[in-house]
Amino acid sequence: MITSRDVARLAGVSQPTVSRALRGDQRVSEATRERVQRAADALNYVPSETGRSLSTRMTKRIGVVVTDLTNPFYPHLIGPLHDELERHGYRMMLFTERSETAVASQRLLDRSIDGVVLATATVGSRLPDDLQRRELPFVFLNREAGGQPADAAVVDNELGGRLVARELARLGHRTIAHIGGPADTTTGRGREMGFRLGLSEAGIGLPETAVRRGPFDFDTGYRALTEILDDPRPPSAVFCGNDVIAVGAFNAAKARGVRIPEDLTLIGFDDIPMAAWEAFDLTTVHYDLAELAQEAARLVVQRIESRETEPRRTLFTPELVLRGTHAAR
Repeated sequence: MITSRDVARLAGVSQPTVSRALRGDQRVSEATRERVQRAADALNYVPSETGRSLSTRMTKRIGVVVTDLTNPFYPHLIGPLHDELERHGYRMMLFTERSETAVASQRLLDRSIDGVVLATATVGSRLPDDLQRRELPFVFLNREAGGQPADAAVVDNELGGRLVARELARLGHRTIAHIGGPADTTTGRGREMGFRLGLSEAGIGLPETAVRRGPFDFDTGYRALTEILDDPRPPSAVFCGNDVIAVGAFNAAKARGVRIPEDLTLIGFDDIPMAAWEAFDLTTVHYDLAELAQEAARLVVQRIESRETEPRRTLFTPELVLRGTHAAR
């Protein structure tokens, strides 16, 4: 079996220099790094991750917690997150258990990873507290837990909700409904809060009877809009808590023969690629999904490598993308 000592002999350097060169240590000159890399390639040498972990006390692995991987939203975060972590020299380990409690009881806290990205945190979750007690670096991606301050890459959900409310008011809508996400998520709460505030500023009410909440999935949108359309005085516009909910609502409207946007204006949130498909052409709230994920990766790597004390929170500004599912009343 080829070892780093064999590479060192071929490259004419010491074994510790080989280790430093192959992990990109800046103390090794570019010329020496290239010579070591050529020697490693010639011998088909693959560095031992186990040995490297023992010497550096780092696994170079980041755990990513996603409790709802079936949601079309999350794959568009996972890809850019993986690529950015890889660019920094880290491997991504995906945890897809149905609950954060199940994740915590397994490998997040056994020091087999260097840090954690929490992509589906809920308000009141105990997992962030557990991670802090164990001094395991973590970052919130998209959602926060609502507790103590921590590193986060999130969207200004309240502003996004306000933008939708202002557009609907400008279009002349007065009877409006909202199909929101779970009440125990900061995304669900923030988007609904901003929407209510924006409508209030325009002198428009949003009674609780016009609000439905549920998981950020297709079934929530389909069931909720079906109920809403049964109302004797159905709304002329519906704001959905995310695009997946909006797609479910879109299908429910089609099933009932309700025309979009002629009979019903429908607006989503997130602008996942599906929203731009010609089949939906969904008016929605946009922000850069890839950059959001990449920023979370950068934050967790910085937290691992610098051990700074002050939490850093990157807030992304959304904008309304006007496509084909909105119309004046």
